[in-house]
Amino acid sequence: MMRFDPRTTTALTRFHRRLRWNLNKMSVIVMISVNPSTLMVTVLLALHQMTTFTCNAQRQSSGRSRRKATFGSGKGLTWTGAQYRFECDTVDALLRDDGRYVPRNNIALRAQICGNDLYLAYPRLRSGVPATVATTCLFTDDVCDEAVLTPYPCLSIQEQGKSGEVQNAVDLYLDTQEVLWVLDTGIVQTMDNDAEPLRTGPPIVWAFDLNTRKLFKKIDLTCLTTPMSRLQSLVVDYDETNGKCYVYVSDAANRAVIAYDVVESKGSRVVLPKAIAAGCTKRDVLYVALVRAECGGGAAALIVTYLSGVRAFTVRTEYLRRGSAGKVTDLGVKPDRMVILGTDGGTKVFFRYDASPDVQSWDATRPFAVENFSPVYRSDPCFLATQVMIDRDRNRLLVLESNFPDFAQNTVGCGIVHNVRMLEGCF
Repeated sequence: MMRFDPRTTTALTRFHRRLRWNLNKMSVIVMISVNPSTLMVTVLLALHQMTTFTCNAQRQSSGRSRRKATFGSGKGLTWTGAQYRFECDTVDALLRDDGRYVPRNNIALRAQICGNDLYLAYPRLRSGVPATVATTCLFTDDVCDEAVLTPYPCLSIQEQGKSGEVQNAVDLYLDTQEVLWVLDTGIVQTMDNDAEPLRTGPPIVWAFDLNTRKLFKKIDLTCLTTPMSRLQSLVVDYDETNGKCYVYVSDAANRAVIAYDVVESKGSRVVLPKAIAAGCTKRDVLYVALVRAECGGGAAALIVTYLSGVRAFTVRTEYLRRGSAGKVTDLGVKPDRMVILGTDGGTKVFFRYDASPDVQSWDATRPFAVENFSPVYRSDPCFLATQVMIDRDRNRLLVLESNFPDFAQNTVGCGIVHNVRMLEGCF
């Protein structure tokens, strides 16, 4: 006698209910839409949402399998622009015709790894970015040379200009609980030569549980920002004593760090000392990197520095949680402009000098001096690293790099080339 898995039955029941709901929703959309092209895209996106739910039901019935996947050949991953796996070629064609999908305008600048999945932030710096958060499979035995992307968690909640949806992801952070945190500035087209920057939504931090693919938390930062705020970097930390979760966001325009208590649903904007901004330009980048005295434990602090800032500093997170900068420690003078790329989850900070292909490592337990900086990776000509991320399952570090200078100069051909490569000997 054939037996049915209760999990499968439950998932399929939910799917049938969702299917009926979407069909009803589509019939309403058809009646109120007037633009044929927009109508077709909307209908196809609704179908995409239904198909996504079907895949989710299958995942829930079969469980997570990515933990069993192997590292593969170890050669890394390469792709050009953003090759999306839409539900059909018609969606692809209509998005291109509408100007909502321009491959050459898509560049991934931030990334995080969970199991065999690579999660990417595609900031909407120019028009034509259909999904600002995407995922692809990383380092499997059957991986192709070119990565194929899937909007995460789906395409239908990332529509530009639509209220209550993800608008512009500029940074990602994966915490130890496998929650993906997304910093959404709500401002798009900041590098578009043909259009002015446009606010399409409030500044929000989104949190997605990667095990369930569901929204875990949505934090509206409107009350903690100003109209001039430039939110750029995001880190998340858990208090070792009470397990509370805290989110830290850099606000370059206000020389501040936003500290938010997720459990209490409250936060504060902590203004940093003026010395931190010494040597900065008007529209500079404010980096924050979380380090601990010990990997996975010990006192936590933020390494804070502006790209053009003369010096680097540390701020204890225990003070930020109380709404104060506390005692800010001056680490010393930087040899050059530094681009902070990430950490190893402990005391090591990875960076490169501005326009340099060499990724450097510094252990925060040692003095902040050139003799304590160690080169760990060199990008190929025309490439620059934009992120160093942890691959916890394999105890490795990887780097995301691209020909970003071409994007900045608007000299891209068919699309930006992205590489994900290993940093050997960094743990």
